[in-house]
Amino acid sequence: MSGDEEDFEPRLGRMRAARGKKARKYLGRLLAAGLAGRRLSPDPRRFDGSRIGRGSANGRLLSSRGGRDWNASRRVVVKTRLVRLGSKGVAAARAHLKYIQRDGVTREGEPGQLYNAREDLADGSAFLNRGAGDRHQFRFIVSVEEGDLYDDLRPFVRRLMTAMEDDLGTKLEWVAVDHFNTGHPHSHIMLRGKDDRGENLVIARDYIAHGIRARASEIATLDLGPKTRLEIETRLRRDMSAERLTEIDRQFLRAAERLPLVSAKDKDPVIQTLQAGRLQKLGAMGLADEIAPGQWRLEDGMQKTLERMGEQGDIIRTMQREMTARSRALAPAERVIHDTGLAAGESLVGKVAARGLADEYSDRHYLIIDGVDGRSHYVPIGRGEAVGPIPANAVVRLSPATAGVREADRTIAAVALANGGRYDVAAHQAQDPSASRDFIESHVRRLEAMRRLARVVDRANDGSWAIGSDHLARAERYERDQIKDRPVAVEILSAVPVERLARAEAVTWLDREANSDDRVPLRDHGFGSEVRAAIAIRQRWLIDAELADEIGEAVVYRKGALAQLQRRELLRLAQRLSTELGKRFEEVAIGERITGRLVRRIDGAGASYAVIEKAKQFTLVPWKPVFERSLGKDVAGQLREGGVSWTFGRSRGGPTIA
Repeated sequence: MSGDEEDFEPRLGRMRAARGKKARKYLGRLLAAGLAGRRLSPDPRRFDGSRIGRGSANGRLLSSRGGRDWNASRRVVVKTRLVRLGSKGVAAARAHLKYIQRDGVTREGEPGQLYNAREDLADGSAFLNRGAGDRHQFRFIVSVEEGDLYDDLRPFVRRLMTAMEDDLGTKLEWVAVDHFNTGHPHSHIMLRGKDDRGENLVIARDYIAHGIRARASEIATLDLGPKTRLEIETRLRRDMSAERLTEIDRQFLRAAERLPLVSAKDKDPVIQTLQAGRLQKLGAMGLADEIAPGQWRLEDGMQKTLERMGEQGDIIRTMQREMTARSRALAPAERVIHDTGLAAGESLVGKVAARGLADEYSDRHYLIIDGVDGRSHYVPIGRGEAVGPIPANAVVRLSPATAGVREADRTIAAVALANGGRYDVAAHQAQDPSASRDFIESHVRRLEAMRRLARVVDRANDGSWAIGSDHLARAERYERDQIKDRPVAVEILSAVPVERLARAEAVTWLDREANSDDRVPLRDHGFGSEVRAAIAIRQRWLIDAELADEIGEAVVYRKGALAQLQRRELLRLAQRLSTELGKRFEEVAIGERITGRLVRRIDGAGASYAVIEKAKQFTLVPWKPVFERSLGKDVAGQLREGGVSWTFGRSRGGPTIA
């Protein structure tokens, strides 16, 4: 190096061995620490898998740039889900794509419009067909905190995906839909699990956790400009009194990991004042305790409590929005919220006021029920695919699902124990000759469900089942897993609104309720009063139609009235379908066999029916939930006094029984 700082003459050659070895070791540790944004690990050989895949270095680099939660960068929330496709994955992906393009998600209330890197109107079916053989798929939800400032989110999403391509070193194939139907505009992105060489796309956990969000934040900050001092202070002042988890709370929780007590300390006097105000609010809420002047101890479980309070506030706002849209008031004195489902042994009857997404990321749905008890209820119902479509304003009964071994599981285990670890119909009949065919078939259905949904039992080619010694433990685990996806059982009592039941020529829910020994108690306001009014009109209509008599203060149905009403509805639906299908209706008598193709479901005022078609005629049979997955299949059944025993097509080892 000469005296002139601009002159520099490099000396080429091999680094000295001893010194070079130490330098490389030190430099490697230094770079790793800098990229990771954390202190040097005492054990550099520790492996946690977070760096496997594309984008690892960029993920660590981007995470190291993060500052305080109230810095000037625009905040972006990114939720990522890795979906393994498997044999049924394409159908599930198709359903998801259809869902995110549903009606009412644009600013104009129109269906969502699918786009990609080049096209404003992308072909979703072609995208799914190209990815039919993919091992997995990535799904992202990206939400800019000030997303409402964007007139169009497509340029933002395209720039984000281009930045991800640069970070990951590969071209990406994706489609996206923008949603504006919530308080925070957001984008759903579906990304194929293949890179540009056709290999499985593996993205490092570091990049998933930090890189995508950091890139999105950079782009939003460039688009909207850094947050101003006023914006930052306004948000923090709002957070100071909020009854939810805030950015200030997260700072306190991180500080509490290092020290037993936290305090309001910041170089910025405004921030310090807001921190002090937040600690006072936490103290008033019973979530922090001032041990010494300015020194606070956070209560155990503070984070979970604040998160739950935030969810409760979201629920109240959701209910207010839905009820206001239906011109119904949500009176605090008369309304109650079930934000964690129904208590054990409790059931709820009411009208479906709304169905919506509690969490789009995990497809968790909720129902808002206008109950006969005069109150509004918010009930989480689990994954959307686990609960079928529910007509608007339908009358339903919700009951909490219970996990535990069923009596059928115990019977199956006992039969298998006496039959060398195998269960089949013959073995069951041999052990219990008094068991009816329907009773035995219910056990087969149980095993079919466990095999299809969880693969916890195996069926042999001869139709028998291999039952392990731990079958009861497997059955209990199966029930627990099912409850996670479906915490409540939803029974549709009436697919049509209650006001249409009053004069319906059918056996309606009102009739079944009137003849039940366990009637639902009705309040004199809300939906309870609507049901009371419908019952009064129904009773007068039945008397005028000579189907019931008024004896004192009671209304008594005449003998055969319900059967007459049921047949009237059946024939009316059959006549309508006959005109629509151009086929003859064939009524089935007791003891006759039913065969044909299960084509659809039709809902009446009193019951729902399955339509089974042949070449020139069709028949109607009572609808069963098991039919849902068998639409389009050939079916066969025998009509008996107690119902129909069904087989659906042919499966390995014999028919599937329902």
